[in-house]
Amino acid sequence: MKKLALFDLDHTLLPIDSDYEWGQFLVRTGAVDAAEYQRRNDQFFAQYQAGTLDPVEYLEFALGTLARFPRRELDAMHRQYMAEVVHPAIRPKAVELVQRHLDAGDLVAIITATNRFVTAPIAHAFGVEHLIAAQPEEDEHGNLTGKLAGTPTQGQGKVEHMHAWLGRLGTPFDSFASSHFYSDSHNDLPLLSVVSHPVATNPSDRLKQHATAQGWPLLLLFND
Repeated sequence: MKKLALFDLDHTLLPIDSDYEWGQFLVRTGAVDAAEYQRRNDQFFAQYQAGTLDPVEYLEFALGTLARFPRRELDAMHRQYMAEVVHPAIRPKAVELVQRHLDAGDLVAIITATNRFVTAPIAHAFGVEHLIAAQPEEDEHGNLTGKLAGTPTQGQGKVEHMHAWLGRLGTPFDSFASSHFYSDSHNDLPLLSVVSHPVATNPSDRLKQHATAQGWPLLLLFND
């Protein structure tokens, strides 16, 4: 029977928050008003860390920023972002962990609350075909409208989106011999609690405390 391996992205496979750093990149390159964007981005990031973030409010703030630019320009900006921010942040231990699951023939996916525009090239950089992420709405020309298509991929939403994705593949969750989920965040407790092998990866203090109480393994990928 096939095995399932799921990975959160930010602070799990990457030692950065890709969404927050995308915002910092926009500020640094002058693509947005620095003072206002910095204020809102920092505010949302603090809410995320505290577990109080309204995911729709945040996503439509972030997607509204993306909607200001034609898709061709956005894609060029993202290539620069990957070269300057993401690729230098990727750690060998994270790449090796993903590759072990791929080499074993496991079904591998990255599942993240960050939107697909930001994260699809990052998943590709890790060699992962399947990505479950917040879906930006697009117009008929492929430009982003600033709205969220569907529901957020956060908290319990990750569980729901995982089941929907596996349903589309024709491989229901209970058909796997085992399932791993690697995450750093207590926000991911709903999905960590349903897989057979939850792994607290570079865990926050809150997740570390919970994982220790549950006897879950702890994994550090960024201590090299």
